[in-house]
Amino acid sequence: MSETTEPQTHSVSSRLRCPQASGLESLAPLVSSVEETPDPISATTIKGTIPTWIHGSLLRNGPGKFEFGTDRYTHWFDGMALMHRFHICDGTVKYSSRFLRSDSYVLNSEKNRIVVSEFGTLATPDPCKNIFARFFSWFQTPEATDNANVNFVKYKGDYYVSTETNYMRRIDPQTLETKEKVDWSQYIAVNSATAHPHYDREGATYNMGNSYGKSGFFYNIIRVPPPEAAASTEDSADLTGAKVICSIRAAESRKPSYYHSFVMSENYIVFIEQPIKLDLLKFMLYRIQGKSFNKIMSWEPQYETIFHLVDRHTGKVNEVTYRAAPMFTLHQINAFEDKDFLVMDMCCGDDGEVIGDFTLENLHREAGEEMDKFYNSLCRNLPRRYVLPLTVDDKTPLHQNLVTLDNCKATAEKTKPGEVYMTHEELYDDQLLQYGGLEFPQINYDQCNGRPYRYFYSCGFGHVFGDSLLKMDVHTKELKVWRYPGWYPSEPVFVAAPKATEEDDGVVLSVVITPREEKSTFLLVLDAKSFTELGRAEVPVNIPCGTHGVFTKMG
Repeated sequence: MSETTEPQTHSVSSRLRCPQASGLESLAPLVSSVEETPDPISATTIKGTIPTWIHGSLLRNGPGKFEFGTDRYTHWFDGMALMHRFHICDGTVKYSSRFLRSDSYVLNSEKNRIVVSEFGTLATPDPCKNIFARFFSWFQTPEATDNANVNFVKYKGDYYVSTETNYMRRIDPQTLETKEKVDWSQYIAVNSATAHPHYDREGATYNMGNSYGKSGFFYNIIRVPPPEAAASTEDSADLTGAKVICSIRAAESRKPSYYHSFVMSENYIVFIEQPIKLDLLKFMLYRIQGKSFNKIMSWEPQYETIFHLVDRHTGKVNEVTYRAAPMFTLHQINAFEDKDFLVMDMCCGDDGEVIGDFTLENLHREAGEEMDKFYNSLCRNLPRRYVLPLTVDDKTPLHQNLVTLDNCKATAEKTKPGEVYMTHEELYDDQLLQYGGLEFPQINYDQCNGRPYRYFYSCGFGHVFGDSLLKMDVHTKELKVWRYPGWYPSEPVFVAAPKATEEDDGVVLSVVITPREEKSTFLLVLDAKSFTELGRAEVPVNIPCGTHGVFTKMG
């Protein structure tokens, strides 16, 4: 990846554009261990109305246990996976939860200490070993964790929980029972896979994974075919037919880029090579040095962002290299083709240091000045639009804006043969800034993924964790907000109404944590069109802040 050769001109950073916070409350209850609730319990109170047409379960995932014995994890991402199920039927709601019985969870529980390293926590040698055995154990390469605490994903009709290693766990979506451990490397030559796959309308699943060896470091696009018409009666994982359809060589084999997700339209996949770097030399040495995995990541804004355009059907990488100023993105909103352009909307920030900041020490800071200082130092992610011209060739003129879409402020210029430089359009107005920017974007996925769309839903970040729900109109940049002080809603999930014809005809589901009140967590149901509350179902449990989830009509 080439370094920027000319000075970049940046607007004021996203962090400085948002108001500084003052008097923030403690987040300790949101990152504290809880007990599981394996037997479903009914909501104690339903306020308003839960539409009777909603039949299914909101499944959510996230860290739920942060210590074993006297050992404590150091990073939020390290907590043991706790799966949640809010089952909705005939206007009623039942809740259950289970810890994922990963190898990590089982081994840690048996030893009553942390024996498996995680993202930000390095497991220490067994104190019962003699001094020589403990010394040499530092030189053993640790196996990747199967603590899949990020998301629920679907392959060939089966549900799995996933993180960013090569391991997943198959899950029964009704009982949350942990089934077999699945190793991607047993099916295809990858060493990891993201927790954010995409699905096409034929039922195939697309994902991305890494591979590295003597020939270099590669970013691989994976395709898992749809389930076969004559489904197998065996109760077992099935990733047969999975294949790598494209391999993109990292520009720097010893310093590849970190990525959390990717972009997919109807005909293209875009991999974003951003300047969050993984130092592979440090990776090989980090255990000897006594450092955890997050220490090998660094934000290096001297590098530009590169967008790799791939034909989803053929796996061919476009010969044009698309570049942009350094930026950081975890989650994309949507992408679609319009005439001869690929439009990509995503949540972006100007500072990629944010991932390493979510240590439990920071998240347990006291209310007031200490918490304010931490929050005000964090990057704010804001929605941006990038536009890739798809017909660039030798005849395309240099140094002219190639973007001719109506009412679009994004630009793209051919700077030399085979290269295009892009500037983004800010996909919001100043009203969004007072809510601290946004993250965890969701759309009407079944109808709009990879296609032109108008609305997306997300969390606003007036605190370190989301403290509001937002609905954005990307045509008008109009914002609708649901927010109450001291309440922390989860990623919003859209569920379409039966026979819906309009994009926002349905509901938005979110789990709201209420740390000021004991055991009063509730499932919130908003009318997606008006973004007003229809009802809520309170369950007598405390749960920690989670990550991602899905709605399933099964069961």
